[in-house]
Amino acid sequence: MQKITTFLTYNDQAEEAATLYTSLFPDSAIQRVTRYPAGTYQAAGTVMTVEFTLAGQKYVALNGGPYFTFTTGISLSVSCQDQAEIDTLWDKLTADGGEPGDCGWLKDRFGVSWQITPANMGQLLSSDDPARAQRKMAAMMQMHKLDIAILENA
Repeated sequence: MQKITTFLTYNDQAEEAATLYTSLFPDSAIQRVTRYPAGTYQAAGTVMTVEFTLAGQKYVALNGGPYFTFTTGISLSVSCQDQAEIDTLWDKLTADGGEPGDCGWLKDRFGVSWQITPANMGQLLSSDDPARAQRKMAAMMQMHKLDIAILENA
């Protein structure tokens, strides 16, 4: 059983976000959608929460109204096996109003921050040669979407 569950609060896009996210990762699905009852500050029958899994991890999304916004102080970090996975996730998460950030970070169209990185990021940035390690770091600092080949060859 997972002890800690990430809880994401949206204005009114919880179901839309969960649908996008679960389409991107294997072992992902929406488990339950609950709706606001009558007498609450949201219209009766509108989506209240969405319980879903991403790559086997549990999440809950809430439609809490416009009082809640996301910041870059927290992000979802994805370890990608290859450049094709980086490219696919980057393209899908920045589509329709998402924003590329620096060094593999992006914001999706809902305002959630993501880090889309190679699984071997530590190895890619390290070297026994301090000058090469510095070149690798300098190359990464110039990137939005990370490019494994450029980092390997820096």
